[in-house]
Amino acid sequence: MRLVYAQEMQALDRYTIEDFGIPGLILMENAGRGTAEIILNRYPQEASRGVLIVCGPGNNGGDGFVIARHLFQRGFPVKVFSLAPGEKFHGDALVNYRVAKGLGLIEGYILDEQDLPSLEAALKEVGLLVDAIFGTGLAREVTGRFAGVIEILNRAGKPIVAVDIPSGLSADSGRPLGIAVRATLTATMALPKVGQVIYPGKEYVGELEIVDISMPAALIEKLAPSRFLLEEGFAAKNLRPREPDTHKGTYGHLAVLAGSRGKTGAAILTCLGALRGGAGLVTLVCPQSLNHIFETALTEAMTYPLPHETPEESLSHQAFQEILQFLEDKEAVSLGPGFGLHRDTMELTQKLVSSLELPMVVDADGLTALSGELYHFKRAPGPRVITPHPGEMARLLLVGKDEIQNDRLGAARYTARETGAVVVLKGAATVIAAPDGREAVNTTGNPGLASGGSGDVLTGLIGAFLAQGYEAFLAACLGVFFHGLAADILASRKGPFGYLAREVAEALPQAFKEITFRRSWVGS
Repeated sequence: MRLVYAQEMQALDRYTIEDFGIPGLILMENAGRGTAEIILNRYPQEASRGVLIVCGPGNNGGDGFVIARHLFQRGFPVKVFSLAPGEKFHGDALVNYRVAKGLGLIEGYILDEQDLPSLEAALKEVGLLVDAIFGTGLAREVTGRFAGVIEILNRAGKPIVAVDIPSGLSADSGRPLGIAVRATLTATMALPKVGQVIYPGKEYVGELEIVDISMPAALIEKLAPSRFLLEEGFAAKNLRPREPDTHKGTYGHLAVLAGSRGKTGAAILTCLGALRGGAGLVTLVCPQSLNHIFETALTEAMTYPLPHETPEESLSHQAFQEILQFLEDKEAVSLGPGFGLHRDTMELTQKLVSSLELPMVVDADGLTALSGELYHFKRAPGPRVITPHPGEMARLLLVGKDEIQNDRLGAARYTARETGAVVVLKGAATVIAAPDGREAVNTTGNPGLASGGSGDVLTGLIGAFLAQGYEAFLAACLGVFFHGLAADILASRKGPFGYLAREVAEALPQAFKEITFRRSWVGS
């Protein structure tokens, strides 16, 4: 599913009206009717006790008037409060304001802060609240009576359905513009907005439902940005089926360069992520002194021990030529987890990143070795995927962590452009950005992933997709989605946290099974 910013959605609306000849009045009717259907499906008991709809002065308010009419026609008690007098409405919103007024649905007007008590009194008599104050185009801070209304709605203690977006929430950044409605459910029109699926916006949106307003699919396919919401449909469409007549060589040989003294677990977990991710063969390139640990812990992966070590039992840059020879017939590389930060190891990392033609995913110590030296990525002759958490991203760019977190998708986009790599910025609602402009926001995963080793599994998993021949952006997207889905499966079985990174790797086949089943069911 495509994901849009506010201006992109406005452009799609405009093309729908001007190029396809679908009047705005019909789009508004579809929006209001679709939201009313969601209300009746999700909150029939609450709606039967009465619905209070607060309508703002623009098209979002027009949607609210349509909702009021449809609920009223179905026999539900409805009260509408308008935040603007009739003469302030224009176009399609004015048409629907007049209809609502003619039906006697407008209970009152909130034209200044002195009118707020009437709203507060009225909402005590209903079971459901509908926020139709501001739409996705809001760009200024909410003040005055508008802020007062939002505050009253938030403290009412009743379910709130937001129309298109919780009023006061930025559709682009997901940040409240002073104050924002905390919705129980948001019915958004045609496509999800970026600010609805990233934090903190997700906390204000509640459940997100998409309303079909009859925007032409051909228009979305042609003009919507190459920005995707990673959900089950995306995974089912892009995960390749496996033919019966295949063998381990069909699915690639991944080389894992990871592990040093005290960090052997990172290497083991990376290999497990790769094996459970479907790579045909996995070989761990490791320091010779640690090989006995890896051979004992990894039965399905091979090892390639090298004697060129630092005093910290990490691989030295002296191993570079031997590694190059070993990689000649491999399909991809996972580099970095627990690899070590000795200066000779960091020199090896820099050489590998800047010279290998193979697709490569870089994480953890591999990223630290490149902090402030992004030119190594620019020199790379092959595809690169980097998977930093916010702290690692901040070190890469030599900026503060808050600067990254304030605009996660923007930071990923910038870093992709500067490095030429696909960027996976990990965290709640992980974001992915490619240097060609493609972007994605993930929908899977939970706080149980906030434990040591889960990122190592992800590095191995993305490496497995690269080894199987997926291009870098798609490998990153599928890796992130299935990693999160495996964690969600564990959370449903074991509890919200306390499961192990190893268990996340072990749950990957179940995650693949669920999506494969969905694809078979949809196609049947």
